[in-house]
Amino acid sequence: MTRIIELFERKEKQILSIYCTAGFPFLDSTLPVLESLQAQGVDMIELGMPYSDPLADGPVIQASSTRALANGMTLSKLFAQLQGFRKHIHIPVILMGYMNPVLQFGFENFCRQAQAVGIDGLILPDLPMHEFESEYGSVIRKYNLDFIFLVTPETSEDRVRKLDKLSSGFLYAVSSSSTTGKDKKMSDQSGYFRRLTEMKLKNPVMIGFGVRDRETFETSCQYANGAIIGTAFIKALDTQASIPDAVGNFVKSIID
Repeated sequence: MTRIIELFERKEKQILSIYCTAGFPFLDSTLPVLESLQAQGVDMIELGMPYSDPLADGPVIQASSTRALANGMTLSKLFAQLQGFRKHIHIPVILMGYMNPVLQFGFENFCRQAQAVGIDGLILPDLPMHEFESEYGSVIRKYNLDFIFLVTPETSEDRVRKLDKLSSGFLYAVSSSSTTGKDKKMSDQSGYFRRLTEMKLKNPVMIGFGVRDRETFETSCQYANGAIIGTAFIKALDTQASIPDAVGNFVKSIID
């Protein structure tokens, strides 16, 4: 049983996942941020692999990636930072990024190293379903990594069911067809969220994009198992000198 599956079996609702960018705000911030998030009671972490041309990220997360790259973050440095991190971090950690740097690193080498350090799953938004089925899915499964697909309000029911079948861990429900960080009302998407609920999908559902505070988190949790917060956390992390203080204040504003 993977850590992700164990989490959803143990806690069906109100699951809080936080996105952070590896190497942000400083190159050596990755582990302190992970440790602080776990200490504050976050259920799961989505660790972003910085990339210069991210297709789904809004300006705040793009800026954090630009800074992390300027700090010197690379996939090799990230895996070096994560060596032994499972001695201290016990909650699920998912790597989120894009295919270009992963392919340059070597896809199987990437999956091998992810498994070796203790990563639980992958989110690669620009890996098409067909290529996953024909080439990459078998490699991901070989290294016992969960793979999470994204669906949007425009995704057809047939495609949602197919992506749900191919996903493991959970299904990522993008709240609207836009980049991260857009201030839209989550309640405006209630019909879409209800449609996903009524489909009785195989995987738990986590809602992301536009989840930014206690209200939007609670609204998301009415329709899904939990929610993912990224942009609002990156902003909070960049405004305070102390990582533990920034993390603590932010998480308490959501779930305390």
